[in-house]
Amino acid sequence: MPEPWLSADDIATHLGVTKDTVYAWIAEKGMPAHKLGRLWKFQAVEVDDWVRRNGTTAAED
Repeated sequence: MPEPWLSADDIATHLGVTKDTVYAWIAEKGMPAHKLGRLWKFQAVEVDDWVRRNGTTAAED
C-alpha cells in the first residue's frame, strides 16, 4: 500500500520543527515537497532520505 501524503503540519511534527522551518527548507535547501494547488504535500520517506543526505538538523532553525 502506498505511503500517505503528509501536510506541512504533519511533516513539521514528524521532524520536530516548526512549519515555518519546513517552508524555509523548501525554499532555501531544496527539501522534497510537491505543491498541489496552494498546498504543499510530502512523503515522509523522501523527507527522511533528504535529511540523512543533507545532514539538516533542527538546530538550523
